[in-house]
Amino acid sequence: MSSRVITRRDLLRYSVAAGGSLVAGVAAAASPTVEQVMGPFYPVARPFDEDADLTFVRGRPGRALGQVLNLSGRVLDAKGKPVSRAVVEIWQANTHGRYDHKSDTNTGAPTDPAFQGYSQVRTDVLGRFAFKTIKPGAYPATSDWTRTPHIHFDVRGKVDRLVTQLYFADEPLNDTDLIYQALTAEEQAGCTVALTPSFKDAASLDAMFDIVLATG
Repeated sequence: MSSRVITRRDLLRYSVAAGGSLVAGVAAAASPTVEQVMGPFYPVARPFDEDADLTFVRGRPGRALGQVLNLSGRVLDAKGKPVSRAVVEIWQANTHGRYDHKSDTNTGAPTDPAFQGYSQVRTDVLGRFAFKTIKPGAYPATSDWTRTPHIHFDVRGKVDRLVTQLYFADEPLNDTDLIYQALTAEEQAGCTVALTPSFKDAASLDAMFDIVLATG
């Protein structure tokens, strides 16, 4: 397993977001992140490439289509202490709203052979993780319900396991997504992130997502 090296700039961003407390390894106490359904597209058969950069697949030409998203965050316990060596898995649809999964029958959307679609990393000593991915597209869950863009997470700490989903602020489909609307306002706030211009380059976006486990 591998992940992008955390830079000094990343550390500064985390420190500011946490009111400077991350330098001491502790953030403010918070409610646990809401548990949500795993969904039908978890990759039981793992891809051969599952590193932290989902925008290309080793051995295949080209880069994934869509808006590049630098997704980073921390895994914390409810007291605000970082959970080191936690396993963080993500899986998601590509920019067209299609999963690389045999159960995805959304044949109206193309697959993207250059998009990895799944990744697994471990948090560092400060509970941090980072992925380079693509902002997922929406897809039809049923004939009258289109799922809002989201990324699935499966997080395993020292004690707890949490399956949840990450959403994006200001998405119009958030208002009609049945899973998102089933959450309370507090739960929505805990799993919805804002997208900002990237520190890395103007063509990509940054998002920060802190995941809180009840015990760690």
